[in-house]
Order: sequence, then structure tokens, then C-alpha cells
Amino acid sequence: MEASFILIFTFLLFQTFGLSIITTSSNVTCIQRERQSLLLFKRNLTDEYNLLSTWTGEECCEWHGVGCDGRNGHVIKLDLRSQVSFDPTYDDVVGYFPGEKKVGGELSPSLQNLKHLHYLDLSFNNFSGNIPEFFGSFEHLEYLSLSDSGLGGVVPHHLGNLSKLQYLDLRDDLQYLDLGDDLEWVSSLSSLRYLDLTGTTMGNHTDWFHRVNMLHSLHTLNLGSAEITNIPSVKFVNFTSLTSLDLSFNHINSTFPVWISNLNALLHLDLSHNQFYGKIPDFHGMINLVHLDLSRNKFSGLIPASLGLLLRLEYLYLDYNQLSGNVPMSIGQLSRLKILSLSSNSLTLNFSSRWIATFQLRVFIASSCNIGPRFPNWLQTQRNIQRLDLYNTSIKDTIPPWFENILSRIRYLDLSNNQISGKLPRIHFNTTNYKGDGILRMNSNKFEGSLDAFPSNVYYLDLSDNLLSGHIPLTDEAMNPNLQYVFLSRNRFTGNIPAHLWKNPSIEILDLSDNLLSGHILLTDGAMNPNLQYVFLSKNRFTGNIPVHLWKSHSILVLDLSDNLLSGHLPKTDEIRNSKLEEVNLSKNNFTGNIPVHICNNDFLGVLDLSRNKFYGTLPGCLWNSTLLEAMDLSDNTITGVVPRSFGSLTGLKSLHLHNNILEGNLPLFLQNLTKLVTLDLGNNLFMGTIPFWIGENLSKLRFLNLQSNKFTGKIPLQLCQLNALQYLSLAHNNITGTIPSCFQNLSGTATEQISLEDTTDLGDSIYVEYILASMKGTQLVYTKTIQFLTSLDLSSNNITGEIPDVLINLSGLKSLNLSRNQLKGHIPLTIGNLSQMESLDLSMNMLSGQIPQSLTSLNFLSYLNLLFNNLSGAIPVGSQLQTFVDPYIYKGNDGLCGQPLSRSCKGNNSSFNHVGKDEDDDDNILWFYFSMGPGFVVGFIGLLGICTSSGAGG
Repeated sequence: MEASFILIFTFLLFQTFGLSIITTSSNVTCIQRERQSLLLFKRNLTDEYNLLSTWTGEECCEWHGVGCDGRNGHVIKLDLRSQVSFDPTYDDVVGYFPGEKKVGGELSPSLQNLKHLHYLDLSFNNFSGNIPEFFGSFEHLEYLSLSDSGLGGVVPHHLGNLSKLQYLDLRDDLQYLDLGDDLEWVSSLSSLRYLDLTGTTMGNHTDWFHRVNMLHSLHTLNLGSAEITNIPSVKFVNFTSLTSLDLSFNHINSTFPVWISNLNALLHLDLSHNQFYGKIPDFHGMINLVHLDLSRNKFSGLIPASLGLLLRLEYLYLDYNQLSGNVPMSIGQLSRLKILSLSSNSLTLNFSSRWIATFQLRVFIASSCNIGPRFPNWLQTQRNIQRLDLYNTSIKDTIPPWFENILSRIRYLDLSNNQISGKLPRIHFNTTNYKGDGILRMNSNKFEGSLDAFPSNVYYLDLSDNLLSGHIPLTDEAMNPNLQYVFLSRNRFTGNIPAHLWKNPSIEILDLSDNLLSGHILLTDGAMNPNLQYVFLSKNRFTGNIPVHLWKSHSILVLDLSDNLLSGHLPKTDEIRNSKLEEVNLSKNNFTGNIPVHICNNDFLGVLDLSRNKFYGTLPGCLWNSTLLEAMDLSDNTITGVVPRSFGSLTGLKSLHLHNNILEGNLPLFLQNLTKLVTLDLGNNLFMGTIPFWIGENLSKLRFLNLQSNKFTGKIPLQLCQLNALQYLSLAHNNITGTIPSCFQNLSGTATEQISLEDTTDLGDSIYVEYILASMKGTQLVYTKTIQFLTSLDLSSNNITGEIPDVLINLSGLKSLNLSRNQLKGHIPLTIGNLSQMESLDLSMNMLSGQIPQSLTSLNFLSYLNLLFNNLSGAIPVGSQLQTFVDPYIYKGNDGLCGQPLSRSCKGNNSSFNHVGKDEDDDDNILWFYFSMGPGFVVGFIGLLGICTSSGAGG
């Protein structure tokens, strides 16, 4: 709500009945019975801040919050409203912030002795219990405010007895209050002019409308966040004097109600955060509107040109709808307009260079609209802009010379995710102490050249993902006393980190990742900012050791130094127990030595990534207390020995990577305690024995299981079939015997084309990214951010016998199947074409016989096929997909095969297959193949070139 309307209107409303109420006389004597009632009321309260310290002595009319009738001394006013700061921002939105100084406790029944009360305000406190029924006995009450008072329960219908009540505020942002299913009592409040039920809970079948419709004198109706789902489709209402209507944050699914269009006196209308749909009406009868908020709904179609007739309009919010087309030029007629928010629609602002805007905006938000390719000329006339948001607006331009002239009052500027080039201009923010001030987002553009100085008075600075170069400038604490967030990642900065960035005590997040910074991380004694919480220095060229002061900081929560050239042992310190570290990522460096045991002393650690270094020695056996640890990646080191028993206490672990070390022994039984595991990657070690059955019985949330390249023996345990969520299983390169279990058809994680992201390794906002090295398409591919699309079964390079079970064909979501280098016999299943998502199929080096099934031609996403060295015979099927495999090597060692691409023809062979498609259109078919494949092919084939990289590369 806006200060310019709501607060002024409320003030005027008070005047209509408030003057006689608040008038007191120094000659008035407090009535003793009412004085005693107030003292009893006070006795039940908790008053930590002595707000009622004046409640002593005989004259209660002089106590804080108490007002008496100047004629007879009766208490007619009790105002214990907690002090609230109303903080208007650049967009005039008033945020009210209740102070910490409140009173609490239960309301004493003694209050009912104040029978002459006209005014009762207990808002913004910590009272307990329900609204007392005796409130309905205050027959003279005109004003009642219990807004956010802490009172809960069902609102008593006795309030309907307050026939003189003009102002009722039951706003409840904590949703303690329940209005029940019957609001009949509301219709009895015939004098009511102001009704606020925001945040209260209504029953699904509550008839709120017809009850409220009986209040003919109503001026303000606030029903935001009241769980309203229904709204009537009548044309007219009784409360025709309504000036303010708020139905925001509900679940109303309707077109724009006709009865709202007929409220000619309406000044303030807020229907935001609902599910209104259809076209926006013409508003012909609502010419008095000052504030109109239709944001976050499903309105579609064009913005009506008649909107330009609302000449009193100051605030217009249409963002987050499904509006399209050009913004009407008539909007320029709204000379009083201060805020215009159009973001997240399919709108185009295509005004001619001669178009004149008669308004002077304070706020212009048009993110994800089409404004470019040039900066709009009309913007240079806007001299009062405090917030400008042109995120993702297709601007491909340099900053025009006039742009700095419109920034004299700027407090929020977002030009991110465009293609703005040239040098970054100097920006000086006109900031206040308001928390939302000083936000500058210029990220994801093409700004280049050096950064001469930090923008001044900035609170949030994001210049990431540009082409900025040179050294990072020094920060002037006097010019940026409130600088908290610094994002300079994905640029081309060189040199080292200025000492001022380490010293500035206001900085909480420092992100310099993915640049060309080099040298040692310089951090002298006493230079560490005690408030620094997040440090991101990954993907640079830093060398040397980790500074001890950085490692033992008591403020840092997340430390990411990955993908650098750092080396040496990790610092040894006994102070790590006091550390608040929640995430540590030191991967892809050259660290050596043992993993230090003092890491075990960090009780808050949730993510530990030491992968791809040169650590050696044994795993630390002291992790008994690391119950918050959710992800641990120690892969690609030289760690030896066995898995210590303390790993069994990591019951919160969701992801465990020990890949590519020299660990040995049987898989210990205590790992069955890790029941939250989603990823278990133990590949490329020296583990031996049989694959434990408890993996299938106890680790039911597993999605990714990698046991490849170890020394496992014996049969595949049938219990693995109980892993219903499993989508990646690799047992390759072991000494496994026996047959492929038919119950593999139960692996439903690979039996669906739709991969659910539920139960994946969800670590919230963690910096950690899963890392799986998978054998697919004849090579080793790294899956990181695309791991949720990885569905693969790899049993290659074992001693598995028998036939390929036909039931494997039920795994229709499988994208890679590798059964190569085994001793499989029999036919390839005839219905193998049912594996509709298959991208990689390797059945090579077995003893398979018979013909290649015709259904193989229907695997439209297949981009890798290997059938070499089997006993296959007959004609190679011909079809649009198999025609893309022109290398005869994939069929080598099958002497009975004939047909393209082999040199052996199938002359007179009756088993040859018919062509699918037209031979003469081969070139067109290949083009169609590339351009008509679905998302699976993009992930599979193009992903081979871009998303997934070869072994040793990042994903």
C-alpha cells in the first residue's frame, strides 16, 4: 500500500470520529473502578521494556496509552499499539516494521469493566490466547485494531454486537486468526467504514461476499492472503462508496469481476498474486483510480489503450502476466504516473523517437520485455528515476551519453542480461539507509575495458559475466560504507586481490571466480574482514599455499578455491573448531599431504570437496561428529587403506564420492547406515568381495551407483532390484559372474522418459555440483549439471553369461546400455526398439547370434552403436536412423552380416529388410534427423560436443 493514499485516507477517517475520543482535560479525575481494572490488566502482562512504567499513581488518565472523556472521566481510549516504523522506499511502498518493544501476556477479563471505550488498539504486540468474547460488549466502540497482536483462534461472532464500530482491523500476517465458515456477524456492523481481514483464514465455503455486501458505508476492504478461492459474478454491489479494495495473495480463479468495474469511487485496487485470467477490462467507469495492481496473475492479450484515460493514476503494476503486443502509446498521457511495472510479459515498447511521455517516473520496471535494440529515447526525459530495471530487454547498444544525466537520484539499477557493450560508466548512487538501496546489476553483458573505480554508495554490486579486464580497483570505504555483496566473476581481471577488499568490514560476499587473477592469495596479519561470510575464488590462476588467516577465519561460511594452481599441505590449526565453515571446495588444485584431522572438529561442515588433488595417506577416522555433512567428494586423489568406521556415523550424507583412489578391502557393513545416500561413487579403486546385498535393502534413495573398475566377484545381488529410484548403475570392469537379473525391470528410475528431480542430491543453495564419470558413446564423459538426465546401465567387461533378458526392454527411459565384453549368448531382443530414449548401445564382444532386429531402426535418438565381434548374421536393417552409421567397423567380426555399410551385399537374401524412407532423399533425411530430434537428442548428441566433455574436463 502507498503512503500517498492509504495513510492519508486512514488519517482522514480517524478525524471523522477521533477528535472527541482523544481529547482529555487536566481537571478530569480518573474513575477508581476503571483504574483498578487497568492495573489488573497490567498485572497479567509481560512488559520487558517498561512500556507501562507510567501506570502508577492515582490519575490513570495521564498514563501512557490511556485517554479519558473530558466531561466525566471515563476511560474511552486504550492505545497500546507497539511503535511501528513506516519506511517508504523509492517506489512509495510503505513497509511497516514493528519494533522490538512490545507487551505480551493474556488479556485480563478486567478490561470488560471499561464499558465506555470508544477506541481500542492492541496491535503489533505479543499477546497470547484468543480474542475475548467480551470485546463484543463494548457498545460504544468505534475503533478496534488487533492487527498482528498475537491473538489467535476463531474470531468470536460477538464482535457483531459492535453496532457503532467504524474501524475494524484484524490483520494477521502470522495467520493465527480463523474466521470460520460463517461471517454473518460482519453484516451486523452497519456503521463499518474500514475492514481489514488480511491474513486471516476463511473456510473454503465461507460466504464472505454477501456478508460484506451488506455494509453500505464501507470505504476500505482489505481481504489479502485470506485463502479466498471464490468470487461472485454479479454486476453491482451495495458498497458503492468503496475507495480501496485489496484481494491480493489469494487463490481466485476468475475473469475480471464486472462488479469491480462498476466501483466508480475506487482509488486503490490490488488484485495481485491470484489467478485472474482473460483480458484486462477498459476501466471506463474507474477514472478515479490512483493505484492499480494486477500483477502476478494470468491476464492475457493486449493492454487496453483506454488505460490512458485514467488520468489520476500514479501506480501501475501489470508485471508477471501473459500480456502481449505493443504497450499502447496512450500510456504517455498518464501525467501523474510514478511507478510503471510491466516485467515478465511478452510486451514490446516500440515508441517512436518523437513519442513524448508526460509523466516523470520514479520506478520503471520492464524486465523481460522487448525494448531493444537501442536504449529508448524517451528515457532521457525522466529526471526522477530511482529504480530502473531493464533486465533481459534485448538491448544491443552502448550506454548513451545522456544516460548518466538521468541517474542523479538512482538507487536501484538493473541492466543485466542484455548485450550492452563499451566501457562501463561511472555511477554514483543517491542512497539512503534503506536496505534495498544501492543495488547495481550490470552482469551478463559485454562491457569491456578496465574498471577505473567501484561505483559509489553501492550495497549490492554485480558486474559478473562481462569482458572487463585489468586490475581490480581499490575500494574506498568512505564511498562505499555499506558495500556487502561483490560479484565480479566471469570477467578477465588480472593481477591480485586488492587488500582493501579483504579489509572492508561491510563486505559479506566476495565472488571473484572465473577470472585471470594470479599469484599468491595475499592476506597479511590483521587484514581479515571479520564479517566476510562467502569467498569464491575458483577458476583463477592462484598459486602457493592457503593463507592461514583465511583458513581459520571464524566468520567464513563458504570457501571455494577450486580450479586453481594452489599447492602444499592444508594449514594446521587448532582453532578450526571455532570455525563456522559450512562448505569447503578445494577441488582441482595441487594440494598434497594427508587430509588433516582437524577438519573433523568442524561441527557445521555440510559440504567437503577435496577432489582432483594429490592427497595421500588414509581417510580420516575421526568424522564421528560430522552429522551435518551432506556431500563429501575425495575422488581423484591417491588415498589408500580401508574406509574407516567413522564413515558409518555420517547419517546425513546424500553424496559420497571416493572415485579413483587406491582404497581396498570389502565394502564395510556400516555404510548401510547412510540411508539418505542419493549418490555412491566408489569406482576405480581396489574394493573386493561380493557386491553387498544391503545396498539394495538399505540405501533405497540411491539414484547413482558406481562400482566400476574394482575387484568385485560373484553374482549381481537380486536386492539391487529394490532400488526403484536408480537411474545410473555401473558395475563395469569387475569380475562379476552369473546372469543379468530379470528383476532389473523394477529399476523404475530408468523406466520412465520423465526424470523426476525429487530425491536428487538437493543441497539447497550449495555451491557443490555432482560429478559422475560415465562410459558412454565409446568414451568417458563427465556429467555435472546435466546429471539428472543421465540414465545408464553399464555391466561391461565382466564374465556375465546367459541371454539378454527381454524384460530389460521395459526400461524405456534408458539412454545408454553397455553390455560389451561379456559372454552373453542368444538373440538381441526383437523389441529393443522400445528403448525409445536410447542414445548409446554397446553389445560388442559377446557371443550374440541371429539377426539384428528391425526395431533397432526406430531408435530415433541413437547416436552410438557398437555390435562388433559377435556371431550376428543376416542383412543389416535399413532405416532412417541406422543409415547415419556409415562406419563398417561397428559390425566387424560378424561374418554372417551383409548389406550397407559392409562391402558384402545380400544378393538374393530373402531376409533383407525394406528401406524406410526414400533413397533419393538421403541428404534431406539426414538434415531432418538433425533438426527434428527432441530434447533427448540434444542432451545426448549435442551434449557430447558441449554439455558433457571428455574425461578430465569440467561438465
